[in-house]
Amino acid sequence: MARRHAPQETSAASSSVALSALPAQAQDVHSRIFAGGPFRYAKDGVVFGNRERQLPRQPRGFYHEYTVPTPGEHDRGARRIVCGGKDTRQPETCFYTADHYQSFQQIDPQR
Repeated sequence: MARRHAPQETSAASSSVALSALPAQAQDVHSRIFAGGPFRYAKDGVVFGNRERQLPRQPRGFYHEYTVPTPGEHDRGARRIVCGGKDTRQPETCFYTADHYQSFQQIDPQR
């Protein structure tokens, strides 16, 4: 039986990034998450399944994903913010990926 919280299952827990160090587009999306929108893409806010198991294991519906626009891209691109918590407007934790879920960094909103 899998444990509910298994830190060794994620590389994100060991890597963090200051919110201020993220691209301006990511900082904007992060603030929109806490404001409840508006968002540019219809898929923003959908449940993120964590199929890659890069984030700490949580029940389905805990994580939601948001697109971070990439200048010059004509589609959604690879950058995302994934946040988790009971209230999507007040997430407990957020992660940034620049490579479409291959790796994540936990966002430190205090820096």
